[in-house]
Amino acid sequence: MTNPVMTATALERHYEVGGGLFRKPQTLKAVGGVEFELFPGKTLAVVGESGCGKSTLARMVTMIEAPTAGSLMLEDTAVIPDNWASLRESVQIVFQDPYGSLNPRQRIGAILEEPLKINRPDLSAADRTAKAREMLGLVGLRPEHFERYPHMFSGGQRQRIAIARALMLDPKVLVLDEPVSALDLSIQSSVLNLMVDLQERLQLAYLFISHDLSVVKHIADEVIVMYLGRAVEKGSRAEVFANPHHPYTKALLSATPQANPRAKKERIKLEGELPSPLAVPQGCPFAPRCWKVQDKCRATRPELSEAAHAAACFFPENNGPSD
Repeated sequence: MTNPVMTATALERHYEVGGGLFRKPQTLKAVGGVEFELFPGKTLAVVGESGCGKSTLARMVTMIEAPTAGSLMLEDTAVIPDNWASLRESVQIVFQDPYGSLNPRQRIGAILEEPLKINRPDLSAADRTAKAREMLGLVGLRPEHFERYPHMFSGGQRQRIAIARALMLDPKVLVLDEPVSALDLSIQSSVLNLMVDLQERLQLAYLFISHDLSVVKHIADEVIVMYLGRAVEKGSRAEVFANPHHPYTKALLSATPQANPRAKKERIKLEGELPSPLAVPQGCPFAPRCWKVQDKCRATRPELSEAAHAAACFFPENNGPSD
């Protein structure tokens, strides 16, 4: 079996918030104990509501923020702040907003060449230009686009440019933070198809951050569902979508639009508000909104097992009560 290109073990990220002259700051646990492996040519999708910790996880993977606890390995190398500079070439990110992620005052050629200027100063100007033009063609843009400015392109074209920039340093891992959510539906499929093609061609490992399960269903190999900073379900795409174990996952899937209007579908409406991440309930954090809650759920927090398809739930869907 292929070895993972990246391994996360019990990753946590905490923030100190609030406080004042006579008050102690509170600890916000944005991510708590998330574990995963990324493999070449495979996509791991992380899904959940806004505020569940998806983007914080992306910032740790891309070495923007250091984890409070846990470890991150890039192949056999520990990812720690001391070696971030040497490892960042291997992990790149594509941001959500194709309009705000490109410098409007730079030509496309300069935008693509900039990572090489910073990280590979020994490379000649001619080699940088050749590499940038090659990457422009790889993402489906024409040679004349090299001298144009970002405002001359559509949203889909800008996101192709952002993808090309992320690939300039030949990364092993690409973090895709809601990469198509800002695009028109008519454009989303072409950008997703491009990412699938690039992954097959370059054997990239993708960490795909999204709240859109209809997109995840078509691009992911493995899925992690997060709630209030913790993974509540993980498994293969086929298993999670066909047989969701956690009630929260089932509720998310019930809200996903279907192409067939005649298909029968049970819509689950969650009651109550999402708890504050500064005051996570004792026991299962989903208990205040769960229709299957029992006393055990309110007293003890369930943990993910080591199973291939696991859910942090004492009374999972489509199964009997767990021990």
